[in-house]
Amino acid sequence: MDKSEGCCSVQLIDGDGIYNVSGIDHFIKEVKLGECGLSYAVVSIMGPQSSGKSTLLNSLFGTNFMEMDAFKGRSQTTKGIWLARCAGIEPCTLVMDLEGTDGRERGEDDTAFEKQSALFALAISDIVLINMWCHDIGREQAANKPLLKTVFQVMMRLFSPRKTTMLFVIRDKTRTPLENLEPVLREDIQKIWDSVPKPEAHKETPMSDFFNVEVVALSSYEEKEEQFKEQVASLRQRFMHSIAPGGLAGDRRGVIPASGFAFSADQIWRVIKENKDLDLPAHKVMVATVRCEEIANEKFSHFISNEDWRKLDEEVQAGPVSNFGKRLTSILGSCLSEYDGEATFFDEGVRSSKRHQLQEKLLQLVNPAFQDVLGHIRFGMLEKFKASFDKALEIGEGFSSASSAWFKSCMAQFDEECAGAIVEQADWDTAKVRDKLVRDIEVHISSIRTSKLSELTSQYESKLHGALSEPVEALLEGANDETWRTVKKLHRRETESAVSGFSSALACFDIEEEIRDKMVKSLQEYSRGVIESKAKEEAGRVLMRMKERFGTIFSHDSDSMPRVWTGKEDIRAITKAARSASLKLLSVMVVIRLGDETDNIEKTLSVALLDPTTSKKSITASDPLASSTWDEIPSSRTLITPVQCKSIWRQFKTETEYTVTQAISAQEANKRGSNWLPPPWAILALILLGFNEFMTLLRNPLYLGLLFVGFLLLKALWTQLDIPGEFRNGVVPGLISISAKFVPTVMNLLKNLAAEGEAPPTANPENRRPSNNTSSHASSSENPTEHKSGSKTD
Repeated sequence: MDKSEGCCSVQLIDGDGIYNVSGIDHFIKEVKLGECGLSYAVVSIMGPQSSGKSTLLNSLFGTNFMEMDAFKGRSQTTKGIWLARCAGIEPCTLVMDLEGTDGRERGEDDTAFEKQSALFALAISDIVLINMWCHDIGREQAANKPLLKTVFQVMMRLFSPRKTTMLFVIRDKTRTPLENLEPVLREDIQKIWDSVPKPEAHKETPMSDFFNVEVVALSSYEEKEEQFKEQVASLRQRFMHSIAPGGLAGDRRGVIPASGFAFSADQIWRVIKENKDLDLPAHKVMVATVRCEEIANEKFSHFISNEDWRKLDEEVQAGPVSNFGKRLTSILGSCLSEYDGEATFFDEGVRSSKRHQLQEKLLQLVNPAFQDVLGHIRFGMLEKFKASFDKALEIGEGFSSASSAWFKSCMAQFDEECAGAIVEQADWDTAKVRDKLVRDIEVHISSIRTSKLSELTSQYESKLHGALSEPVEALLEGANDETWRTVKKLHRRETESAVSGFSSALACFDIEEEIRDKMVKSLQEYSRGVIESKAKEEAGRVLMRMKERFGTIFSHDSDSMPRVWTGKEDIRAITKAARSASLKLLSVMVVIRLGDETDNIEKTLSVALLDPTTSKKSITASDPLASSTWDEIPSSRTLITPVQCKSIWRQFKTETEYTVTQAISAQEANKRGSNWLPPPWAILALILLGFNEFMTLLRNPLYLGLLFVGFLLLKALWTQLDIPGEFRNGVVPGLISISAKFVPTVMNLLKNLAAEGEAPPTANPENRRPSNNTSSHASSSENPTEHKSGSKTD
C-alpha cells in the first residue's frame, strides 16, 4: 500500500488477476471506510493504454497513481487494478485506476483480463470514466466500443439492473465544438446498446435504465497545460456531493454498506474470472486496426508536410491557380498509393476501411483550398462581368442586350475554369458556387438597373418640374376665369411629352410591363403633384395676393396710372370692384381644378362675402361658409376650406380698410383745398358792411399803400406756408403744421427784406443778381421748401 500526504492507495488486483485481500482490508481500515455507511461513492476509469488515465486521476482527485514517463517511450504503467481515496472530496470517494486496454505487454492470449477488469469496474462503480481521444470519435474500435458491447451483454446476464454513470472524457479536444462531438458519441453508444442481445426480461429495457451517459472534453495536457488544469478543476466540482439526488452517483439502489465493500468486490471478481464468455476480438483484426491506423496517420502527417501540397496551398491563398485539380489529384494519388503499399498484407476489410478514412481526412483537409479556388474563379468572373457590362453601357449598348451577352460569356468561362479545378478523388459539386455567381451577377444587374432607372426618373421629373413649376405659379398669381383651364392644358401637354420620352427610354431595360406601367403612372402622379404642390404654396400666400390685387386695382385707374383722389371718384364703386377682383382670386385658389368637374364656389363666396344683404339673411338662413368642406369637393382637392375663406376675407377687409379710409380722407382734403374762398353770402356781407372802410382807403392813399404791403406779406406767407397743401390732410393736422412753421417763415421773410435793404445800389443789373442768389442760397440752406415759395413771391 502506498501512502502520501492526503492520499492512500493500494493494488486491489495485481497483473495476474489475484485479488489482494489483505491489502484491501488494511486500506479500508486506514481510510476508515467502514464508518461511512452508505455515504461513499466509487469511481473507476478505463481506456487505451498510455492515454493519460493515471495523469487525469491524479489531477482530478489528488491521487498518487504512477504515471508514464513520456521520455522513456510509451509502455504499460498501471498493472492490474489500483484503488485510492480521493483527497479533499466529500463524501468519501474511492477511485480505481484500471490497466489500459490494447496493451502490447499482455499479447493476444491474455486480453481477457482487460475485459474482466472493465466489467469489474462497471459492476462495482457508481461512476465510470471512459478515457478516449477526440480524434477517435466515430471510429469502430475507438473508445472501447467492442469492449462495451460485451460488457453490456454480460452485465445484464450477471447482475440485476443498476444505474451507473458513464462519463466519457474526450482528451485533446480540437476546435470542433463539443456540441457537435457529443451527438455522434451518444449515437454510437446507443447503437451498441441496440445491437447487444438481451434476455427476455430486458428486451425492451432502454439503456437509460442502466446507465446515465455524460460527456466532457479536456484540452491537451502537454500543449495546453494551464487550460487543461482549469477544465479539470471545473470537472472536480461535479464530484462534490456526488451521491446527492441529481448528482453523478445519484442512483443509490443496491449500494453495499461500506463495511462490506471488500467482501462484495471479492465475490464479484470471482464471478467475473469464472466467466469464459468474455473474450476480446481476434488479435489479428485488432493489430490490423491499430497498424493500419498508424500507417494512415503517418501518411496524413506526411501529406501535411508535403512540399508540393504546401506550395500549392500558398499559391491558392495568394490568388487564382491554374491546373489546381490536376496538381492536387496527383499529390493525393501519391499519398494513397504509399498507404496501399505499406498496408497491403493486413486484413482487407480493416485496410479498406482505414484507407477510406484516410481519404476522407485528406479531402477534408484540402477542401478549404478547393473552395478558395472556386472563390477566386467566382470573384474574377464577377469583376470581369462588372467591368465589361459597365463599359458596354458607356459606349451606348442597350442595357438588356449587354447584360444578356456578358452573362452568357462569363458563365461559360466560369464552367470551363471550374472543370480544371475538379479533384478526381472527390465528388465535389460546384453548383453552389455557380449559383452564388449567378446571384451576384443578377444583384449587380439589378443594382445598375435600379440606378439607371432612378437617374432616368429623376431626369424626367426634373424636366417636368421645370416645365410646370414657374408657369403654374405665374398663372395662379394672375388668377382669373381661365386660370385652371390653362393649367390643365399645360399639364396635359407637358405630361404627355414626358411620358412619351420616358416610355421609349424604358423599352431598352427589358423590365416587366407591370413595372413599366407603374413607373409611368408614378411619373404622371409626380406631374400632378408638382401642380398640387405649387397650388398649395400659392394658397398659403392667397391673403398677400388678394391685398396686392386690391391695392393695384384700387390705387390705379383703367390706364394703370396712379389714381389721384380729386373728389370726383366713386370710392364705393372702386372698392367694390377691387374686392370683387380679390374675391375672384380667392375663388380660383380654393380648390384644385385639374379635372372636368364644375363647381359653384365663386358664386357661394360672392353671395356670402360681397352681398350686402348676407348679414340680414344669415339671421334666418344657415351660413354657407360655416363648414370645413365644400359640397361635392373631396378633401384631396381642397386647398382652402369654407371656414378658412371666411377668416381670410375678414382679415383681408380689416387690412385693406385703412387704404379705403385714406382715400376718403384725401378726397375730403382736396375738396376743402379747392374751396378756400369764403361763401358768396360772406363776400356780399363784406361789401355791404365794409363800404365805409373801403371809401376811407380810397380817400387816403397811404392806407392803400399799407394795405398793399400787408397783402404782399400775407401772399408771401400763404405761398411759403403752403396753406392749401397743409389743410389737405385735415384741419387739425394743418393747424398744427402751420403753427410750427409760422415763426421761422416770418423770420426768414424779415431777414430777406433786411438783406435787400442793405445791399448797395448799382447801375448794372447783372451785378445785383449774385447777391440775390447768395441770399436765396442762404435761405434755402435753412429751409429749402420755404425758399422755393419765397422766390416765387419775390
